Amino acid sequence: MMNTVYMTQSSTPPPAGGTFRIGGDLTVNRLGYGTMRLTGPGIWGDPADPAEAVRVLRRAVELGVNFIDTADSYGPYTADHLIRRALHPYPDDLVIATKVGLVRPGPDDWRPVGRPEYLRQQVELNLRHLGLDTLPLLQLHRIDPAVPLEDQVGELAELRAEGKIRHIGLSEVTVEEVEKARAVAPIVSVQNLYNLAERKYEDVLRYAEHHDLAFIAWFPLAMGQLASDRAVPAGAPEAADADRSPAREDHGATPAQLALAWLLRHSPALLPIPGTSSVRHLEENMASAAIRLSEQTYQSVTAAG
Repeated sequence: MMNTVYMTQSSTPPPAGGTFRIGGDLTVNRLGYGTMRLTGPGIWGDPADPAEAVRVLRRAVELGVNFIDTADSYGPYTADHLIRRALHPYPDDLVIATKVGLVRPGPDDWRPVGRPEYLRQQVELNLRHLGLDTLPLLQLHRIDPAVPLEDQVGELAELRAEGKIRHIGLSEVTVEEVEKARAVAPIVSVQNLYNLAERKYEDVLRYAEHHDLAFIAWFPLAMGQLASDRAVPAGAPEAADADRSPAREDHGATPAQLALAWLLRHSPALLPIPGTSSVRHLEENMASAAIRLSEQTYQSVTAAG
């Protein structure tokens, strides 16, 4: 299903942010795209402008994005349907990463369910909704504390053996949890909240580096807070934003571009997945891949964050 390109390929060169080989065999451009913001308020239902959502997805691929992150719980299923509408049949190099393990009783309501039969059902639905024979990367959205981790990862391992999943990842996990999961099945990625202002998972990032795991950074712009000219990272002094201003002037970059460029500079294992429902914001975000921070600027931005 993935051997035909939907659209004429753009003459725009691939992003300059470098690549990462997920699982050793899926080469992706490190600056990806997250689909959560393509849904309605509370990550519930359809977006206000579905046509614009389709344009965003197609423009992302035109700009060189070949790593798109989604989840069955976005909508639920809304993001998956939009991806298929916009991009199927998929470009050969497009890697779609999805997630299972949460249920959605309503807007802004997220509850983990890790029963093996539920995870299996959701994998089958993901395949159907996305129009795929195999999910390139399937991540456990959250570990369900009511179900043994071995049972949750073990079911994903069985689905992998059946050819329905190519690679397995985890989301919002500690180093200890990653190690427990790796004792059950090969794990190729972690997807944790991480951005310039929020770095509590630094130990997980360094673990990922050491073990050649992709670290997929969700919330890379703190839902737009790091894109504001007046943004000050949580817990930082009021002078923090002023510290970032010289870097913006030196590189001609917006705050959002600077925050994404910092992530790309901070670790070769980091794969930021900024999400937006606007083509204009998408294009601004993607331009950050071409920004090269000097060591001095990098250190200044690191301290400011």
